[in-house]
Parts: sequence; structure tokens; C-alpha cells
Amino acid sequence: MSKAFASQADLEDKKTTFEQLSQHCWAYTAEGDPNSGVIIGEKYIMVSDATATPAMAQDLIKQIRTVSDKPIKYVLLTHYHAVRVLGASAYLAEGATEVIASRGTYELIVERGAQDMQSEMERFPRLFRGADSVPGLTWPTMVIGDGKPGRQGSLEVDLGGVKVSIWHPGPGHTRGDTIAWVEAEKVLFSGDLVEYEAGVYTGDAQLEEWPTTLEALRELKAEFIVPGRGEAMKGNADVNKALDYTQRWVTTLFQAGKEAAAAGMDLKTAMTHTRKTMDPVFGHVFIYEHCLPFDVSRAYDEAKGIKNPRIWTAERDKEMWAALQG
Repeated sequence: MSKAFASQADLEDKKTTFEQLSQHCWAYTAEGDPNSGVIIGEKYIMVSDATATPAMAQDLIKQIRTVSDKPIKYVLLTHYHAVRVLGASAYLAEGATEVIASRGTYELIVERGAQDMQSEMERFPRLFRGADSVPGLTWPTMVIGDGKPGRQGSLEVDLGGVKVSIWHPGPGHTRGDTIAWVEAEKVLFSGDLVEYEAGVYTGDAQLEEWPTTLEALRELKAEFIVPGRGEAMKGNADVNKALDYTQRWVTTLFQAGKEAAAAGMDLKTAMTHTRKTMDPVFGHVFIYEHCLPFDVSRAYDEAKGIKNPRIWTAERDKEMWAALQG
């Protein structure tokens, strides 16, 4: 292979930042690594996205304890990917009683959670250094909604002095994406539905619907957003920059995939074709080279009518990588 597989060459630790955005909301970011969000009420704390391992989650817990001694009661899984959910047991050990996920996310854990765990552990050796602390798959204790997008299936959580709305706004990064919205403070925790100046992983995406879901988020008129990767954005203009960035990635990628499929290109040729429009705009961002082969594979599949993403296994990962990067 001409390039190290996925993120296997990315072994340099990132600097983490724990930043207060509003009276009750905090962002935990790490220079393009997966982010987490924290909402601290007068009674309880909620964590949005649980980190990759319990060992990694302990760092966020230490950060939380510098500002609050309230119990961490709720953990939100914005989607099913291992790098976001396998740290949940650390919060359960701290006394958390509810692990919240959408119906779509629960179904994806059942359908492909085990394969995804093995796949991501091999893709991200640095993030999974503490893999021996993972007790297994993370299962939600509370499943919300019926799989249909919209606030009609939302869950309202009162942390004491701050209310959090949780719902599935529509498919995008996965078919089960879930957000947390603190309306009183205009803070949005988007998970990987939104990224900024980092790779947008679309290997399990619903690319056709994703832009519509982003517009639903735009309508919230958030003043702060904690994206899945990248810095927390402050002010509605910068929130819109993150939405625009993600939308440009998704639409540029999918357009290239549709062109490749229509022209009868094979997957490797589709990769070359996609790079013509993606590299000049996004080639500089963190995790770009990791994401692009998976993204091209998914865009090509969806353009050819494969609506439900094929399951990524550790074996399929490497076969695809060798075919596209060799």
C-alpha cells in the first residue's frame, strides 16, 4: 500500500480543550479528534458522545470534576460508531443511569455494532490505546422515537435549571443521527452530522438526505455548536460556516459519485475522479486521507442505488484500501 491504512500512522497525541460556551454548556475538543459535549445542570450532568474508550472518558470526567460535582446521570449516543460510544462504561461506573439513543441508532448497533467495533479499533490505534478497558458493545437503556425524523419523537430532559431536547432530525452521517439542543442558550450538540475543518466521514451515510437534515439544523438558529470534529463554533455566522462546510463536502462528494456511476467508472477510477473536486478544497484538513476512500466507496454505492450502506468489516476495510491506494 502506498499510504498507511486509515489512521494507523496518526500516533501523535492531540491537545484537548474543555471550554465553556454558555451558562450550562461545555465543549470538549481535541484538534480534529472526536468531540464530546457536556451540559451541567443544578441536579444532573449530561454527556453527549462518550469517547472511544473508558480510559479516554476518564480524562473528560476529570475535566468535568474541575467545574462541577453533580452526578453524571445521562449519556447521549449521537450515533452508533465505536469511536463515539465505547467509553460509555466509564460514565456508568460514575453512576450514570441512562444511555440514550434513537431507534435508528439502536437498530444499527444490533445490525452492525460488533463489526464496526473491530473495524474502528483497527482504523484508529491511537484512539483505542485503552481498548482493553472496553467491556463490549454499548447498549442504550433508553431508545427514543420511531425512526422517523422530526421533533415529534423528541425527549425532553430537565437537568435542573436547564432543559435539553433530544431528537433525530433526519438521516445524514448515519440513518440514526441524534442531536441535543439547549434552546434557552442556543447551543447545539450535533455529533457527526456537522464537522468543521476536519474530514467528514460518510462511509455509513445517507448522502441524498444529509443536506436536508443540515437545513433543519440551520433553522434552529443556534449561536453555538459542538460539531463532531473541529473547534466549537461561536456566533450564528460561524455556526453557519460549519453547516456550509459539511454541506459542501457532502454535495461535492455525492455529485462526483453520481458522475462516476453514470459514466460506468470502476471504483478506483471513481476515486481519481472524486479527487479532482475534493482535493483542492478539502485536501488540507485533518483525517482527509483516512476518510476519502471510505467516502468514495459509499458515494459510489449510493449513486448505484445501494440505499442501506454495506457493513464495513475489518477485512472489507483493508480490501478496499488496497484496491484504492495500491
